[in-house]
Amino acid sequence: MEDVSSDLARESLFEAIENQINENNPPITKLTFNRLLTEGIEREEAMKLIGCALSVEIFEIMKNGDEFNEERYTLNLKGLPELPWEDEE
Repeated sequence: MEDVSSDLARESLFEAIENQINENNPPITKLTFNRLLTEGIEREEAMKLIGCALSVEIFEIMKNGDEFNEERYTLNLKGLPELPWEDEE
């Protein structure tokens, strides 16, 4: 049986990513999504990868009270499909 909280977290991340893609804000999300698809990565996997980059931002906001860091998010998205890591600072 799958963990309900994990499903909810994934659905929430995917919804946030879909909003970023549909609103083209930030544009790098849509560009990254399209790039990953072009590279042959399945839609679900592309969403999971982008979700990893978004999770780093959420973690930093929650852990350190940081604001959304678009520069870090952009760097992490550009690095996909290699997985991003949160700042070590």
